[in-house]
Amino acid sequence: MTPDTMGLTFVAFCLPFLGALIAPALTRLLGHNAAWPLALVPLAVFLHFLGFNAEVSHGEVITGGYAWVPSYNVSFSWLIDGLSLAFLLLISGIGTLIVLYAGGYLKGHPHQGRFFSFILMFMGSMLGLVASDSFLMLFVFWELTSITSFLLIGFDHTRAAARRAALQALVVTGGGGLFLLAGLLLMWDVTDVTQLSLLMSFGDEVRASPFYLPLFFLILGGAFTKSAQFPFHFWLPNAMEAPTPVSAYLHSATMVKAGIYLLMRLNPVLGDTLAWETILPAFGGLTLLVGSVLAIRQSDLKLMLAYTTVASLGLLVLLTGFGSEYAAAAAALYLVAHSLFKGALFMVAGIIDHETGTRDITKLRGLARAMPVTYLAALVAALSMAGLPPFFGFLAKEEIYVALAGGNLRAIAFTLAAIIGNGLMFAVAFAVALKPFLGAPVETPKKPHEGPLLLWAGPMLLAIKGLTIGVFSATAHALLTSPLASAIAGKPEVVTVSAVPHVGMPLLLSAVTVALGVVVFLSLDKARAAADRLVEDIGWGPDRGFDQVMAGLVRGASLVTRLAQPGRMEIYMTATFAAVALALLVPPAVYGEWPRLPVWPAGMPFHELAVVVLAVVGIGAVLTAKSRLTAIVALGIQGFCVALLFLLFGAPDLAFTQFMIETLSVVILALVMTRLRLTPRDHRPLREKIPDAAIAIACGLGFALYLLKVTQGRFDTALTDFFNLYSKTIAHGANVVNVIIVDFRGTDTLGEIAVVMVTGLAILSIIRIRKGGRARGDA
Repeated sequence: MTPDTMGLTFVAFCLPFLGALIAPALTRLLGHNAAWPLALVPLAVFLHFLGFNAEVSHGEVITGGYAWVPSYNVSFSWLIDGLSLAFLLLISGIGTLIVLYAGGYLKGHPHQGRFFSFILMFMGSMLGLVASDSFLMLFVFWELTSITSFLLIGFDHTRAAARRAALQALVVTGGGGLFLLAGLLLMWDVTDVTQLSLLMSFGDEVRASPFYLPLFFLILGGAFTKSAQFPFHFWLPNAMEAPTPVSAYLHSATMVKAGIYLLMRLNPVLGDTLAWETILPAFGGLTLLVGSVLAIRQSDLKLMLAYTTVASLGLLVLLTGFGSEYAAAAAALYLVAHSLFKGALFMVAGIIDHETGTRDITKLRGLARAMPVTYLAALVAALSMAGLPPFFGFLAKEEIYVALAGGNLRAIAFTLAAIIGNGLMFAVAFAVALKPFLGAPVETPKKPHEGPLLLWAGPMLLAIKGLTIGVFSATAHALLTSPLASAIAGKPEVVTVSAVPHVGMPLLLSAVTVALGVVVFLSLDKARAAADRLVEDIGWGPDRGFDQVMAGLVRGASLVTRLAQPGRMEIYMTATFAAVALALLVPPAVYGEWPRLPVWPAGMPFHELAVVVLAVVGIGAVLTAKSRLTAIVALGIQGFCVALLFLLFGAPDLAFTQFMIETLSVVILALVMTRLRLTPRDHRPLREKIPDAAIAIACGLGFALYLLKVTQGRFDTALTDFFNLYSKTIAHGANVVNVIIVDFRGTDTLGEIAVVMVTGLAILSIIRIRKGGRARGDA
């Protein structure tokens, strides 16, 4: 990659964030028409990355970036191959249409500018995620998608349902991000690499590592939560509380496929193991069935599509982990097909809601005459979702059955799951495309009419794209799906399936799927009732479980807070000093590291002995003091005695510091006590004083024993030699102690100054509060 290309690529990643900055001001200036200039941002990104298509289609892997923290091998770097390029084009291409769609959908909304800003920030986060080469960069963008999706889902924050859905999505996907972080750190530890491009050659080492299973489950935790796999699927349908542009973008083509991207990216490294080829198909197949059954149960257009998205994500996970010869190609085809037809159908659902005032399929009929363009877009997209030729969805379904079909029990079970799931999604596709539009018109909350160009241009283009790439499949395979399948498989793959049906087992299975879908569609009301009874009979579900877990966390946090933060200073102090005493006395007792009994030094000079005796007298004065003020002043005797010892042993600078600290401490404590007007004496009974005395003695004994143990060890002069050697040559100071305090540990000294400042402010606040309280009391 040339420096110019690398610079332009960096700008392409930054463009959505720059667009997010100007979006509010531009919307205030142009209103909903700001969608047109703002759509140029993702369009420019799309055109830039489209320029890499020729190189990537020939098997090249493009890397680039900039060093971030070179000492830790951390960089802002990107990896562009068939997998990431496909996602980059889908994110920016569909993003262009979504920005235009949002311009018409939210026309007149007072916060439309804020919405544009949020959607562009999300777009930039998703682009960074799928192109990241650095582990850290991947994680940062992963969490940014969770944060920006939280803002988008909770966009209508005045509604409790939107706030709950946003919080639920943030907790589930953000929590999964922590699993991903742990997995990436463990991957770093196992392979000693921090870039995905280098990781691809470590597959054998990772699979042979004793840490493979922990690594595998941590990565699954991130992928399954992000891509709504059972039992974490519940957050995605609830996120339909967001405006429809969010549903069409985040929950069909981009964010929910982040987990799929992660699994596809790591398939060459973690795949080809029993765990990978068992757990992924099992959970993917279960998610496929759960999502498709729950989709049949719904009557809200967006919820129907949301649950089919859950089912489709399950199908993609199943294919990614299945491990057969054509599974990578099938996953690549379905990934692209799903993004096109589901994005179109979500936008169709939004148009219907926007122009009629309802999304309830049981209250919609006969819209074809009033909304012919929307009807055409819905029908074309539904034909692709149903998997009928010559649409791209048909190619994906054919390849799915080629990949899954087999004579063993495992293949039969997952093929049956795919038939049932695809059949139910067939029924939902035509329910969305036909039932609101056919039949005699019925009254709706708003008089139906065709939406403006900004609304129907996006779904129409996506639906037509699903047809054209199906018809011109050879070109699509060469430029898009073959490089994508190759990156998933970790080896060259050539996709050859065409829109022309070929007689064989895959076509037969497709026919069975169509037959099942037609039967369910014709008896949709009965199927909905049956699915509803099934869910009611089961009762408890993960969605309710989430509320129970959150309620339990709140109650647990309240209990811990009541125990740990009761609001009484004496409890805090007692707990702190008790912990200090345990930390000082328990380890020596457990490991037998007690110091030797000290020996009284022979020939101690009289003046040194006098200082020691003075310190002992000071201790007695503290213990026998009748008032708090006397005890505070007597306590200062100990500090002055230590300062004298420093002075006698040739450390005048330390002695001066100690003198200053003790003087200030005594003065400040005395002033505070007099200003607070505390009772002069401690009137507590003996039974309350004994525990405090025991803790105090334990702390003093612990520190004394610790100091004895330290002084009895061999004195290591390494630090002394270092400071003596470099204080003058590096810090240019002759006073070694001053150099240590100011230069070598300057940050620590700054921290100590900050502590003193905060303490002083706290004391001042206490005095003022006390003074204010007396003033109010006197009034």
